Amino acid sequence: VQLQACGGGLVQAGGSLRLTCAASGRTVSSYAMGWFRQAPGKERDFVAAISWSGANTYYADSVKGRFTISRDNAKNTVFLQMNSLKPEDTAVYYCAAPNNEVVATTPMWYDYWGQGTQVTVSS
Repeated sequence: VQLQACGGGLVQAGGSLRLTCAASGRTVSSYAMGWFRQAPGKERDFVAAISWSGANTYYADSVKGRFTISRDNAKNTVFLQMNSLKPEDTAVYYCAAPNNEVVATTPMWYDYWGQGTQVTVSS
């Protein structure tokens, strides 16, 4: 599975960005998907995850109410809508896919990773 994330950029605090993760090489419609982020000098942290059907979503406390994860299985794509962005959201954002249907919030459960897209929020 190859994952390609895009949509990052530079935005002012309070602004919005929409990240897209396109999967190829295998359909991911039967598997959960997740987004993680990593700031310089910090560990890779969970941001959001979604079940294979899209019926169940999970968020880190720090992004609840501001970020929304969704998916389009017909297009093998997952999205992360980020609103009310804060400077502390600045990080490289990664999409990830496990090799099963389990929805997990820790990186170790994910087998495939995209290359990351930089999100920078200025104050």
